[in-house]
Amino acid sequence: MIYRQLGKSALKVSALCLGTMNFGPRTSEDESRQIMSAALELGINFFDTANQYGGDKGVGASEEIIGRWFRESPSRRDGIVLATKVYEPMSPDINDRGLSARHIQTACEASLRRLGVDHIDLYQMHHIDRLAPPEEIWQAMDRLISQGKITYVGSSNFPGWKLAQMNERAGARHSLGLVSEQGLYNLLERRTELEVLPACREYGIGLIAWSPLAGGLLAGRAGGAAGRRSSESARTAARAHQNALDLFERLCSEACLAPGLVALSWLLSQEGLTSAIIGPGTKDQLISVLQAPEIRLDPDLLVQLDAIFPPCGPSPEAYAW
Repeated sequence: MIYRQLGKSALKVSALCLGTMNFGPRTSEDESRQIMSAALELGINFFDTANQYGGDKGVGASEEIIGRWFRESPSRRDGIVLATKVYEPMSPDINDRGLSARHIQTACEASLRRLGVDHIDLYQMHHIDRLAPPEEIWQAMDRLISQGKITYVGSSNFPGWKLAQMNERAGARHSLGLVSEQGLYNLLERRTELEVLPACREYGIGLIAWSPLAGGLLAGRAGGAAGRRSSESARTAARAHQNALDLFERLCSEACLAPGLVALSWLLSQEGLTSAIIGPGTKDQLISVLQAPEIRLDPDLLVQLDAIFPPCGPSPEAYAW
């Protein structure tokens, strides 16, 4: 496994991050435990979750599964960079959501209980809260850091302007600021290149890509629909991108590489990208993508990928030109 520095921090994380959103609602607890054990054994040291994940099992269910896995063998915690998130509603209570200082504090403590740990390595804001002043957010985060409950702060689904604002305000407080941004980025969705990636590079923020295979669309269709690919929204997206996906799969076949490996390898070759979140439903799916960080795509292949999935324009000046 290849390890990379997380933004401007000295922390090293695996180029592949284990996403746990499906633990509980789609992947059974037994299978989830097998996946986590295999990931750790195979060198993946970066696990990502969120306090709201759980689906029909209820909010917090994914964190609870991870917590029970830790309790089976407490030493596992030492080898993992653990990331979770705060923002989403956790109950009908009007204050049990968002990024108020009160909710950040209580949500963190609740995540610690569910995960069964004494600290969270990377605490991420799941979305922007336009009602929460940056100073209030940083006050809460700095307090959690001083209490030893979190170590680093990250964001998720933030645009470039918000990344700049949050880091400028952190600098005024003499704080480290954001070390990571978790955003949607893949061959089919490249808008991140316009302003988010340039902001990440400027402020030393490591980009963590979620949905690197576009909900399975970039994993190849030869094996048939499965999981999210069988949903109506996925089928609609597949029809909308049918020509590009056909060209992509043909290109991958000519290169003798699985489409999923090509999509992941392309993503991991982008400057400023620290890690890609994978969400395997089985241990076999996990093993199938492990070599992605070590693949170096041919320059001609990269050119052809840009032709099939064009970039949005020269960033960050695309809007101006």
